[in-house]
Amino acid sequence: MSRRILIVEDAETAAATLEIVLTNIPDVEVARVRDGQGALEYLAPESGRAIDAVVTDLEMPFVDGFELVRRLRGDRRFGRVPIVVVSGSQDPRAPERVLGLGADAYFAKPWSALALRRKVEELLNQTRTS
Repeated sequence: MSRRILIVEDAETAAATLEIVLTNIPDVEVARVRDGQGALEYLAPESGRAIDAVVTDLEMPFVDGFELVRRLRGDRRFGRVPIVVVSGSQDPRAPERVLGLGADAYFAKPWSALALRRKVEELLNQTRTS
C-alpha cells in the first residue's frame, strides 16, 4: 500500500531535491505544492485526499509553515500525521516554536538527505503501527 507525502516548498530546487530523497522510501508517492495555502487547498475536506506525512518549509508566501502546522494540528483528520519541517530560517527560536506547535522534527538547511529520509521513514513506520 502506497503512502503519500505532501511536500510544501516554494523553492523549486529544494522541492525537487526533497522529492528525490523521499521517493527513495519504499512504497511512497509524493505530491508537491508551493506554499501553505496550496497545502490547505490540496487537503480541503471536499478534495477527499489523504496524506501520511507532510514535509514543509517555514518561510513561504500566503500561509507560512508555522500557520500550516498550527492549522493541520487543529484539524482532527491530520492531528496525528507526521510533520517534518525543513527550513533555512535565521530565527534561532524557529525550531522551538514549530515543535511547540506540533511538528515532529526540524531540519535546518542545509540538511542531510540521509538523516531526513531516515526520520521521515521512522515517523511513517510509527504511524503505521500505532
